[in-house]
Amino acid sequence: MDFPQSTITFRSGPEWQPAAGQQIQNGTRRIIEDQEFVFYDDYWIRYYQPPAETMEAKKNLIESLTRRTFHHTEHGINTPGQYLQQARESYDSQTDPRKKRVNGAMLAGALFNRATDIFRTIVDLTSKGVEVSNDNELMQECGQCFKEALELGRQVKHYSGQEGIDELWGEPFRAFSVPIETFYESRFIKIAQAMRNIDNIANNLKEVLLPLPAFHDAAQYIDQYADAAKYECETMRSDASNNFTVWPMFVSSGEELSEYAGHPYIDPAMPTWLHSSVLKLVFDCKSLIEWVALARVPMPASTELFNVACTEVSKATLDIKRPKQQQL
Repeated sequence: MDFPQSTITFRSGPEWQPAAGQQIQNGTRRIIEDQEFVFYDDYWIRYYQPPAETMEAKKNLIESLTRRTFHHTEHGINTPGQYLQQARESYDSQTDPRKKRVNGAMLAGALFNRATDIFRTIVDLTSKGVEVSNDNELMQECGQCFKEALELGRQVKHYSGQEGIDELWGEPFRAFSVPIETFYESRFIKIAQAMRNIDNIANNLKEVLLPLPAFHDAAQYIDQYADAAKYECETMRSDASNNFTVWPMFVSSGEELSEYAGHPYIDPAMPTWLHSSVLKLVFDCKSLIEWVALARVPMPASTELFNVACTEVSKATLDIKRPKQQQL
């Protein structure tokens, strides 16, 4: 599979376009170069076939999503389910608002793990021929733990500390509540939203850098990383045929963007402090795109903070005093 890199041409060639006079509907699937893709909200996304609807498959999915949620959230909240009662007592008795938020996050973690433990037990019972209906007390408790964890999850922050990710925190509960095929469809939609978020972040930074001579070649590094991030956010770790190409591309292009220093001597009118501010903006762009790509969901609060920083730097560049022949 070819991996062209440009936020403008990302999967926009003739093979990706609709026939004349037609529109591509969400959910449309297409095979290109022996790989299948699905279309959602203006983006073609690598398609993965959902597993068969079995309790074992649902258990594996929930366990994977639970691990992924803890991987992308703040440290110290992966509370074992056996400590649920202690976590609840600590949360209920805490009076300091900041500490109570953390205790709430720890309680959410305990509830998540308790729900996963219960579901694992249910699947083990069914494998031994024991029928467990949806009305069973264990199933009811499992669902209630997931539901309460989702509500408390609003207090949990991303490991960056900038915002929570409600959609990510709610995925195990959704996987428990709906058919696997329905869950997969919702994931494709979120990946499309994440791709759009990545493009918006990259384009906002390019708008700031485009008028600056010292950063005249920055766009190629930004585009390269943004596209690698879009490939990364759609690729499953188990997809060996693509993962060994996509992950090195994602990491290496991120390193190139982080190491990009611009050309300070091209524009002597630009203050050193402002050049440094632009470089920090480039690094912040790299970090934010990485967070979105790995979480596979948009991060609107962090993106808004980045957009504010872009506006401030852009305004500062307009105040640079230049000779008339150098006016931008």
